Amino acid sequence: MARSEQELGGKIAVITGGTSLIGQAIVDGLVDAGASVVVANNGDDAGERLATAHGDAVRIVSVDVRNDDDLDKLVDTAVAEFGGLDIVVSGAAIFDCDLLETTREHWHRSFDINVVGAAMLMGKATPHLIERGGGSIVIISSISAKQSQPDRIVYPVTKTALQGLARNISQHLAQHNIRVNTVSPGWTWSVNIERRYGSRARADQLAAEFQPLGRLADPEEIAEAVLFMCSDRSSFVTGSDLAVDGGYGAVGPEALGQAFEKVPVITVPSDR
Repeated sequence: MARSEQELGGKIAVITGGTSLIGQAIVDGLVDAGASVVVANNGDDAGERLATAHGDAVRIVSVDVRNDDDLDKLVDTAVAEFGGLDIVVSGAAIFDCDLLETTREHWHRSFDINVVGAAMLMGKATPHLIERGGGSIVIISSISAKQSQPDRIVYPVTKTALQGLARNISQHLAQHNIRVNTVSPGWTWSVNIERRYGSRARADQLAAEFQPLGRLADPEEIAEAVLFMCSDRSSFVTGSDLAVDGGYGAVGPEALGQAFEKVPVITVPSDR
């Protein structure tokens, strides 16, 4: 079903990670669909862009998801400024990995931001969702949650944990008509990707090696999946993961045939 204008009219949302490119696209989509949004900002200039673009529909709050008082402020702003809370999008994340040399401190930091912050936010938001008769919680996971990847350990483990968190909390909150789901992006155009690969064309070339659709995702394509999970179009979906990965998860060990190109089949004459 196509998204209709104002399908989230009157809804109130909070989002962490809302100043990443994916996060900004989600905020844009929520506002376009009629929602009011409180965005957690960790000092990124993108917060100003969102406030300027959306005016009274958006509030920007300085938040460190490791700080419970900050998370309280995020939720309280939604209630005080807009009158309640219907939607929670948890997207805050860091990439911090030195493989087996990753320190205990860095493991704790990654889990605190990527996982514990999400859990604490849901706990603080839930009473307000119940007051509104239910709602939707969407956690941004990753294709990294289900696939091993070169030179990555910490980040994929945290994303796997988020899917377990969503499954278990979804069962607990179903009685309150609160749905909890994850959305797992594949390789998606982002500031980090731009820093590492320089251009969209070069990054698309890399992504085409393992995403059958032959390119990176646009942030707006991830946002559309999140908006679906926020809306009544997904009213009977909870405890699920929606992969938006260009076919990444469907590719098996033979990849897209690259191995056969690098080690081509040869015809060996038969003696028979």
